This record gives sequence, C-alpha cells and structure tokens, in this order.
Amino acid sequence: MKPLIVLIIAFVAAIIVDRIATTSIDYGLCGRIAMALMLLFTAIGHFKFTAGMAEMLPVSVPYRKELVYFTGVLEIVAAAGLLFDASAKATGWFLVVFFIVLLPANIYAAMVKVDYESGTNTGPGISYLWFRVPLQLLFISWVYYFAVYLV
Repeated sequence: MKPLIVLIIAFVAAIIVDRIATTSIDYGLCGRIAMALMLLFTAIGHFKFTAGMAEMLPVSVPYRKELVYFTGVLEIVAAAGLLFDASAKATGWFLVVFFIVLLPANIYAAMVKVDYESGTNTGPGISYLWFRVPLQLLFISWVYYFAVYLV
C-alpha cells in the first residue's frame, strides 16, 4: 500500500510542479519521476528490512540476503534510468520484466504469511494477493505506458 501512495502522491506533485514551471505538462516525464521516487522508496526497504525481505524467498534460493541487496541496487539504478529520455525506454522494458520476475516472491511471501518488516510469519497471508497482484499489474502497466509507450 505504501508504494502505491508514494507513486500517486509523487505523480500529482510532479504534475503540479511541471505545470507551474512550464506552460504544458509532460505526463510521460511526470509518470517516470513518480515511478523513480516509488522505486527509491522501495529500495530503502531492501536495506532497512533485509532479513524480512530475504524471508520472502524460499530457503532453497541461495544468497537470499545478497539478492535482496542486489535488487535494491537495481531499483536505485532503474530509478535513475527513468529520468533520462535516452535510457527511459530500455529502463521501462527492464522494469516490466523485473516486476514480472518479482511476482513469484510476492506470491510465496503471501502463502507463508511473511511480514517483511518484522521478518516473521504473521503477515496477512494469501488474501494479500487480492491487492498485490493488481498492484504489480499496475506497476507493469505504469512503466510500460510512461517509460516505453510515451517515450
């Protein structure tokens, strides 16, 4: 829920700032700025809640903590890539794939009730997927529209 709130607030703020600063609104840029800020927000979680996020992966996955750090770094790099026209389209395609690849971890985490902030198995469980799957589809659609289609 928090990433969605960050995404929407950042999008509205970017539109307001763009409208004040220019005569027209560049919705593509505003959408990319919003996704970049959301990615920076979620990347912080990779470093703050590393142990809990590692629990989102099955024990059979090697180097789980390192993978959490690595994906956090990828999110930071992708956030930067969205901000430049020259790299926005490639970054958008990368993020489409990235969000698809992350979905199984979110499904697994819901199935075992992971609460990534506490690192325990007291999360909301499978019902969380009624929110998470559409949210992931929104993120995929968002980066496709603002970073691939509009660029």
